[in-house]
Amino acid sequence: MNPLPPAPRRILVRSTNWIGDAVMTTPAARSIRRNFPNAQITLLALPWVADVFAACPHVDRILLYDKQGRHYGLQGKLRLAAELRVEKFDLAILLQNAFEAALIAWLARIPARAGYSTDGRGLLLTHSVRKHPEIGKKHQVHYYQEMLAGLGLGLEEDTPELFLAPAAAQEADALIAQALRGEKAPVIGLNPGAAYGPAKRWPIAKYAALAKALAAATGGLIVVFGTKADQQAATEIAAAAGGRTLDLTGKTSLALALACIARCDVFVTNDSGLMHVAAALNTPLAAVFGSTDHIATGPFSERAAVIRHPLPCSPCMKTHCPQGHLRCMELVSVEEVQQAALALLAAQNDRPTVR
Repeated sequence: MNPLPPAPRRILVRSTNWIGDAVMTTPAARSIRRNFPNAQITLLALPWVADVFAACPHVDRILLYDKQGRHYGLQGKLRLAAELRVEKFDLAILLQNAFEAALIAWLARIPARAGYSTDGRGLLLTHSVRKHPEIGKKHQVHYYQEMLAGLGLGLEEDTPELFLAPAAAQEADALIAQALRGEKAPVIGLNPGAAYGPAKRWPIAKYAALAKALAAATGGLIVVFGTKADQQAATEIAAAAGGRTLDLTGKTSLALALACIARCDVFVTNDSGLMHVAAALNTPLAAVFGSTDHIATGPFSERAAVIRHPLPCSPCMKTHCPQGHLRCMELVSVEEVQQAALALLAAQNDRPTVR
């Protein structure tokens, strides 16, 4: 493989499509900046992940891939490629591992196109990296870094990082302060949702019971995170908690959600994008795992507890329980998650460190 252009002026980085995956690419973004300190780095991202990088110092500009709007369908992809062609990028680094990403970069006539050679896209790349089978046994942050190493780039450390938009941080402070009403109490975040199907979700009744137990044990503020799809869950949790609850489901931008998670003293979550957000923000977190792989996609953090009950059928990596019983989640008790959360609270001597 030929070496990458030694001093590209304009680099396009294709982001991954999900919040958690995007968070896990932040070490790669840092590595790209280290290797090309004088280049203008533009990130191409879907609208719902763009806020992951909105305040990132390693990215100069974000272009939105409006897949549901102006870039919808084949004509939309051709329109996007034409827009990218005008930018005259020297190099495209494709963190998203999909045929479409390579096709758009090829249609945009970007002269150097780099990424993994999987998904039949090797012929569309000028610099392709073979994916080693062993990478599936490591955490996913290493997946993106290994690709860059295969391109001959030097690597920064693997720890994910997030940077908060100042306006969002101020708004989060005001929201939390208003909910606390001047009292000093722990802020306990709960994230009952997960995008990849019900097999990743600890039962709502257990989240509600946990909220009640933690509120009684700590007198803390329960903050519920999620999308509009999680609003009924938030209602049940608030009713059970019987105290101060701040329902943020479907009511915040991603930037504001990040800032609010940074203000939590502990965060209890399913395997989800917001779990990776909490890990990258160094917020102490307890993560419930069942159907998914806690090695490959667990929280990359030293302030995290993973609670799971492995079964012969887990991790099945399915959206719905193939056995129909969801025992891997049902076996996780409220008491053990409560103990993990309280232990994380007790271990703190100061607020979580945020950038």
